[in-house]
Amino acid sequence: MLDARPTRFGSNSGQPMTRRDGIAKVTGTATFAADNNPEGLLHAVYVPAAIARGRVVKYDTAAAMAHPGVVRIYTPENALPMAGDPEAKPFMFAFRFDALQNDVVRYANQPVALVLGDTLEAANEGARLLNPQYAAESPMVGLDGDDRFEGDGGGFGRAGATVHGDTEAGHAAATQAVDLTYETPEHYHNAMETHAVVARWDGDKLELDLPTQAIVMSRGAYGYYLGIPPEDITIRSPYLGGGFGSKAMVQGPQVLAILAARDLGRPVKLMLRRDQMFGPTGHRGATRQRLRIGIDDDGRMTILDHETLATTSAFDDFIEPASNASQGLYAAGALRSVHTAVRANIGTPGPVRAPGEASGSAALESAMDEMAEKIGMDPLEFRLRNYAETEPGTGRPYSSKALRDCYEQGAARFGWARRPLKPRQMLDDDGMLVGWGMGTALFAAPMFAAEGRATLRPDGTGLIETAAADMGQGAWTALAQIGADALGLPIEKVEFRSGTSDLPDGGVAGGSGHTATAGGALHAAGGDAIRQLAEIAAADPASPLFGTGNTGVVARDGRLYAREDDSRSEAFTDIIARAGGAAVVGTGKASRSPEDAAAHAMYSHGAVFAEVKVDPDLYQMRVTRLVGAFAAGRIINPRLAESQLMGGMIWGISFALHEAAVFDHRTGRIVNGDFAGYHIPVNADVHGLEVITVHEDDPHVNALGVKGVGEIGITGTVGAIANAIWHATGTRVRRFPIRIEDLLAGQ
Repeated sequence: MLDARPTRFGSNSGQPMTRRDGIAKVTGTATFAADNNPEGLLHAVYVPAAIARGRVVKYDTAAAMAHPGVVRIYTPENALPMAGDPEAKPFMFAFRFDALQNDVVRYANQPVALVLGDTLEAANEGARLLNPQYAAESPMVGLDGDDRFEGDGGGFGRAGATVHGDTEAGHAAATQAVDLTYETPEHYHNAMETHAVVARWDGDKLELDLPTQAIVMSRGAYGYYLGIPPEDITIRSPYLGGGFGSKAMVQGPQVLAILAARDLGRPVKLMLRRDQMFGPTGHRGATRQRLRIGIDDDGRMTILDHETLATTSAFDDFIEPASNASQGLYAAGALRSVHTAVRANIGTPGPVRAPGEASGSAALESAMDEMAEKIGMDPLEFRLRNYAETEPGTGRPYSSKALRDCYEQGAARFGWARRPLKPRQMLDDDGMLVGWGMGTALFAAPMFAAEGRATLRPDGTGLIETAAADMGQGAWTALAQIGADALGLPIEKVEFRSGTSDLPDGGVAGGSGHTATAGGALHAAGGDAIRQLAEIAAADPASPLFGTGNTGVVARDGRLYAREDDSRSEAFTDIIARAGGAAVVGTGKASRSPEDAAAHAMYSHGAVFAEVKVDPDLYQMRVTRLVGAFAAGRIINPRLAESQLMGGMIWGISFALHEAAVFDHRTGRIVNGDFAGYHIPVNADVHGLEVITVHEDDPHVNALGVKGVGEIGITGTVGAIANAIWHATGTRVRRFPIRIEDLLAGQ
């Protein structure tokens, strides 16, 4: 086969280009799902359950229907049938959901009715007048219930229990040990854009404007539930106002709106209110984690034993896989990670940015500090003492691992060498207690299935296409950079099309794998187009590249060059013109070498250093400085990568100090289900924030050498902040978020 391919790392990748979609977003011309208003539109409002457990016994349907503008009301008494079973889980990323299949209430904010109106105001008033009445039962929320089971998935098919080595021997060999328990609360991922859908039927064909992280996969899911072929569904999702995992799954309220549109023969729009996001759209389950770490006389771990108890719903079985955080990071004689779930009257948890690792690393990195404190060792030195040269347990080599460089560069930039070992040793000029802490960051580098298409046009421009999802991470820009390099063109000459289901499947935007996945497909597609063009030139006696089959060519700046002789080259336009003027279309799929996948452990790594200041009288806390150093393979766009890493670190501030759903245990309802009571960081909470991207070449992870940066920023930050608070105050808090009252109780 002719050796023809683009330069692997062209002039576009590696550049800090601004977002290609930025102007549309800041000027308001970007069209999100709920911005669509087709003719004849009906507005849908779902009625959320006001109890967490029981039954609906009565609706005042007559009063609601009497309100002007109310068109139709659906309850379990007249619920529209589905072809697929909402209680089934026929594919990955499928969760059981509620779509009025009966009158049973399983959690607060569950959909118990759908009201359709000619206006949003009419639908809202109809929902109020419907006034459901309930036969309530005592709910169960929190981690102390009796209905428990051992996890068989640990999250998306991963083993619920993983053991490497002789754990009994590991405990017995320890000369010093800690046995610690940490708790994390329920977190609700509230993207700026709430869940929405605009559904239009044309006979048996369906059009959906829908925010989704998995455009083509979602089409198959909706086809299953609606009983129509996936190819009869068109999904448009060019812009997402955030997703964080929640927009990868089918949700009951959206299915109800789609069914109503088919039943009524009119387009239907549904957009959830902010308070309705606390229920049927997934969340991060609460955890209680027990960590037992044993070390020998040299400070090396003989055992790392991590048990997680996590909340899940009364009707499904997703478990926050927190214990998995202890499987890939530190060397230990034996490793044990176990997951148990407790059923509660809550909506089913699901993936939230850094699922498992965020909660698990918060506990693990705190425990590592407590172990280091016990033996009087610097926390960074203790981590280096237990540095894993190969993947713990399996012994597989890492595809690449620049964690030592992350430690070194982050510590140097932060000034870690000046940190006193004991707590309460530092004060600022205002008398505030100052503390420094650190945490190691780790997240897997997955790669999913995807397809791409790349076209070289006769006018010398290019077109790259894939049904990717940009939920704010910058996919429109980074993928365009990869595609332009694959075609050997400057990015200003390349059109990028994405966000609709009629394009090649761009895979799932999740798991920090989208750039590698969709980018890998576009890289392959561009290479295929260049290969075809090179074959045309090599076979054309009129081309300067005639006969280059043995030496090969490279694509650069809109020209093909003989690989070993730059004097022999020809413009794409000339090659295409002599061949008849037809565009050259290449296709490609994302792939990872099966041999590499089996032989190597693949992760992004990092180190986060935190400074906090604590008022010695009031115990108010502020994170005044964060420095994060991260190694994540090849960085396609430094500006976007740093933005993602900063976003993850800010989420770490939220996890450590702000974020928690508060339940009324008498009713099972969330009492802070809005942005007034559910606290998240604002600008005033974020002070010094610095990101270092550490150079890393990875020849095994994929053809591009790309890993992910979307989630790793959280994983080291939470523990770093908790450890800094201990260092400032001398009080160790093992419950997140850390509150003023927790510190006061420790004095």
